[in-house]
Amino acid sequence: MKGETWQSEIRTFTDAQTGRAIRQLTSTGNNVHMYFTENSFVRGKNEIIFQSDRASGSDRAPHEDPQYSIFSMDLDTGIIEQLSDDVVSSPHEVTKTPDAQLIAYTSGKQVKALDSQTGTARVVYEETGAFQLASVPSIAANRRYVAFCRNEVSQDPIHYHGANYAGFKERYYAIKDGRITLAFLDGSGWFDVFKDTHQVGHFQFSPDDPALGMFCHEGPWNLVTQRIWFLDFITRQARPCFRQSEQDSIGHEFWTQAGYLFFDNRGPGHDGTITSHRTQAVVTEVAVNQNAMTPFIGLMDRNGHLVRQLDMPFYCNHYHANPDNSLLVGDDVDNLVLIDISGQQATQQVLCSHKTSWHTQSSHCHPTWDWDGSRILYASDHGGRVQLYLLEF
Repeated sequence: MKGETWQSEIRTFTDAQTGRAIRQLTSTGNNVHMYFTENSFVRGKNEIIFQSDRASGSDRAPHEDPQYSIFSMDLDTGIIEQLSDDVVSSPHEVTKTPDAQLIAYTSGKQVKALDSQTGTARVVYEETGAFQLASVPSIAANRRYVAFCRNEVSQDPIHYHGANYAGFKERYYAIKDGRITLAFLDGSGWFDVFKDTHQVGHFQFSPDDPALGMFCHEGPWNLVTQRIWFLDFITRQARPCFRQSEQDSIGHEFWTQAGYLFFDNRGPGHDGTITSHRTQAVVTEVAVNQNAMTPFIGLMDRNGHLVRQLDMPFYCNHYHANPDNSLLVGDDVDNLVLIDISGQQATQQVLCSHKTSWHTQSSHCHPTWDWDGSRILYASDHGGRVQLYLLEF
């Protein structure tokens, strides 16, 4: 129930591989932080916003569709408070402003905006057509509106349920109508900004420009011919970000704090996935860390210029950049790693073993930096339920 609190569950342990101290933040139910494109840390407070099924009244494994609601945690005391009674559609369909005053999320067929100071939630969009609300909503820098992806509903339910990227390839071929929709946060209305002939996902506003966003053509990276697109909300025109060649397999794009767009290019034969079998979900004959070319990461500016490209001869499923883009945290098959990209060559060191299964999206580590680059938050389902962990520097 909203307003209910839980006492601290924090414990500290030492990673057996590196000797680094790790703080386990949660131990009740499943607990998932925001998607790696977002930031669970609250700027200006020692606090995180996360999703948990601890108040659902049921004990479900991560692949059994736990009923997640929104919570906060005071990292000084460990006290957890429930912020909303709503069940979110997915543990990753939640975002917030950096200070967490506004939290936007999908619940069923609705997109809602929660004022965390007053505790009131407003419906800003309700789906009435044959569309699936997709990806994380994104709040514009001016805090006036939120935008999100909508894709036509595939008629085959197998395209939407199951672990290990079930339906990933099928949805890519099935969906021919994808839209970027804007809804005003005061509840005054909504409209489609852009309509595409592909499945769309990963919409994110620029961190400092409310008229600029980006989205992706979603699907197996090896099949998508142009993954990342900029979207101008004034002209309603889309333009490609890093024009792909036949060799490129690109994904896991996100805005950095400095306003650059980060992407990962793994080369031919990579579909951008990892399963609990430690294989890819679609291109199963190619190992997750096998490459026909040297992978690289890139930073694009808002005008579509490549301002940085660096070979990345390591395999990670996700990356996240620190505030000045000098360090990356990544989750390889077995470990969390720290990658120094400040020089001409990337160097890597192991931070800890994450021990996650990779079975579901919620159990992916999705490591993310704090706003000041002093801490890293990640998830793991080691032990059977998804829990949150914190590394401090």
